[in-house]
Amino acid sequence: MKKLQGISASPGIVIGKVFLYLDENLKIPKYKISSSQIQTEYSRFMEAIEKAKDELNDLKHNSTSEIRDEDVKFLDSHLLMVNDPELFKKIETDLKEKKYNIEWILYDAIENFIDKLNRSEESYFRERTIDFVDVSRRVLNHLLYRERISLSDLQEEVILVAHDLLPSDALQMNKRFVKGIAMDAGGKTSHTAILARSFEIPAVLGLSSIVDTVENGDPIIVDGNSGIVIINPDEETKHRYINTWHEWQKRELKLQTLNALPAETRDGKLIALNANIEVPEEIDSVLSHGSDGIGLFRSEFLFLQPQGLSSEDDQFEHYVKVIKGMAGKSVTIRTLDVGGDKIIPDLDDLNEKNPILGWRAIRFCLSRRDIFKIQLRALLRASIYGNLRIMFPLISGGEELDQIIEFLEEVKSELIKEGIEFDTKVPIGIMIEVPSAALISDILAKRVNFFSIGTNDLIQYTIAVDRGNERIAYLYEPFHPGVLRLIKMTCENAHKNGIPVSMCGEMAGDPIASVILLGLGLDELSMTPFGIPEIKRIIRSIYLSEAEELVGTIMEMRSHQEINDYVIGWLNERFDFINV
Repeated sequence: MKKLQGISASPGIVIGKVFLYLDENLKIPKYKISSSQIQTEYSRFMEAIEKAKDELNDLKHNSTSEIRDEDVKFLDSHLLMVNDPELFKKIETDLKEKKYNIEWILYDAIENFIDKLNRSEESYFRERTIDFVDVSRRVLNHLLYRERISLSDLQEEVILVAHDLLPSDALQMNKRFVKGIAMDAGGKTSHTAILARSFEIPAVLGLSSIVDTVENGDPIIVDGNSGIVIINPDEETKHRYINTWHEWQKRELKLQTLNALPAETRDGKLIALNANIEVPEEIDSVLSHGSDGIGLFRSEFLFLQPQGLSSEDDQFEHYVKVIKGMAGKSVTIRTLDVGGDKIIPDLDDLNEKNPILGWRAIRFCLSRRDIFKIQLRALLRASIYGNLRIMFPLISGGEELDQIIEFLEEVKSELIKEGIEFDTKVPIGIMIEVPSAALISDILAKRVNFFSIGTNDLIQYTIAVDRGNERIAYLYEPFHPGVLRLIKMTCENAHKNGIPVSMCGEMAGDPIASVILLGLGLDELSMTPFGIPEIKRIIRSIYLSEAEELVGTIMEMRSHQEINDYVIGWLNERFDFINV
């Protein structure tokens, strides 16, 4: 028996047997060509492009009725890639300058671009590399006269195990028989993860070495709740997981009964529970888990399009899709947050010696107003289609906020002159992510309609600990007394000025933290959609006065560990449904 820890990408528990999917690596020939062969090689490339287009269009239009339109949307981006004039220009230039065969020229160009994507520490951007691999593999197959392996021919129930899964392969797989997915590569925002959640297939990704550990037919357990995969489990483990599965099913059914109920304490305090999402395709999950709205829609994916930085119309269409999809519920869209550990390949000038403290988020937007204006125009245009809130990241001072508001008013005036309709009173808010913003939150609260506390950054800046540094990860303490005091101060200053406070960092979805946050005065919590039912159950089980009393006690404590231990004991005394 062997146990592997990966990333929980789609919830659920499944026991079955391995189907090992190894799409062999292409062997790309490399040889010199003469000047007279350049046009012939380019013509071969264009013929392969046309065949790839035909395949993509067939796949898009011949998808079965069980697949939602949203789930084949990625094919539109693949079609954009094979229609990209910049790609054609790049290939033609490289052919003339390097004089290698077209297979190698295409392979080399795609590898260089993927290398740029992989430099980013932001998982979303790294996970987009699979789209470029998928499209280039499709074109190379035609250049090399090679047929692709298909997962559509499966005829028995299996657990699909692969190093990686191309989006088109995931779309074509026989979903009747794929009961679980375990992969070496991928993360929560990859297309495979999104499709797995859409198809309700338990999935664990990011396992690193599972394809080297299993053989076809091996018994396997995929625990999508905890991100664990067990290969060749013994009978005792199988029996335990069967019981766990039954318990999980009962728990999920019970939590689903809360979807239509408010997150309201027993003494009447109402908390809005919202969802954090990366892409519009996650809306169904948001709604099915009883969310009150979207508390954080990360817009960065729109700036990693095959044709380059996203246009105003392209952004507008995506924003409208999300706003309409939420059917009147609140949608908070964060403006572009790049820099630091989030690198976009087209913006090479973001590379810095100390990026976490550098040219990032709103600092980048205010100095690249050409990019910022396009996003603000798109957001304002979309504001008439529902309940939109615009949120600005990493505000550090009042002057910075004044610049944002002044520029936003300029953009509004521009739209008015053009006769373009928008919500003139669209709420704006800021993220409290650095201590300076929390310390002057009384000043900032007078200028905006809401706050959202981004604890991921607030914690690292307050304690001076890089959350990406494994050597000092033990210092990353959400319950550090200094962090809790900054949160409390922010809530008090916001409420004195009549505005609500949300939290959209990982802390917001932590069951142990939920009672503390309630007692500190948070009005809204935003988290992964799957976490909403459990947090709702906790909130509905307690009194606000209890939470406030708990906070009063822990605010006198000296350390993170003391607070953590006390809160766990407090929860275990009162509830038998919280696993802490």
